Amino acid sequence: MNTSAFTSRADDSAVQVTRVALTHWQAVDHDRVVGDGELSTRPDGRLFVSIDAWHDAVFDRIAAAMLPTLRRPLHTVVDEHDTDLLSRWQRAGFVTRRREWEYLLPTDPRTTGLHDVQPPPGVTIVPAGRAAEGPLRAVDRVIRDEVGASVGWQEMPVENLGGPGDTIVDPSKYVAAAESDRYVGLLRVVEVSRVPRLGLLAVRADRHRRGIARALLAHTLGVLHDRGVGTASAEVKESNLAATALLEGLGARPVSSNLELVLR
Repeated sequence: MNTSAFTSRADDSAVQVTRVALTHWQAVDHDRVVGDGELSTRPDGRLFVSIDAWHDAVFDRIAAAMLPTLRRPLHTVVDEHDTDLLSRWQRAGFVTRRREWEYLLPTDPRTTGLHDVQPPPGVTIVPAGRAAEGPLRAVDRVIRDEVGASVGWQEMPVENLGGPGDTIVDPSKYVAAAESDRYVGLLRVVEVSRVPRLGLLAVRADRHRRGIARALLAHTLGVLHDRGVGTASAEVKESNLAATALLEGLGARPVSSNLELVLR
């Protein structure tokens, strides 16, 4: 157990930052927890850090205790409008690597223009919860290998896990596009709040430009609309002009932006 003792500027009492686990640091002031630091490793190997503390002084002390012990580069994600948190990470040496836009898009097919979109000949849309696990994992692996061999998963939105190993955590969250005896595309739908999030939308490279992605979106948004859900959200890297054009063409609008920061 490694402990670093500091004096808090906030109330002039001793604050101790302790590494309580391999990936967890904790700041304690007179037996009261006043901050936490966490480390997570993404499947693509990138290290992400987070610090939760009310006061700047405690944040700085946790950062001073944990960051020098970790290999670099280190990454974190911050709401661009959270200027206080952004300045804290910048004080710790982090700089902006890229921006991700969060879009809200309507589900009403009369608004999106997807009311008459059908899958291309030979392709069937498999609803969420009905996708066969084997073919789903197979197409996920093919798509991820294709991305890894081209732009690389480090260029994808942070929530889209990449890298070696199994990345289908919950098959029931995926809508699939089936062709013959295999799947050629997928779309992940995460419903953790009243606004569902559209995660990974991807199609095998040899099936691009056939309308499969639009068919996946038409089905998914249509199902949400029929359930009374008016909007869904999605994240897109600022430089991904094709994805941006697709969403904005459906009536989506940007509502917030996140910055991925890096410490090299």
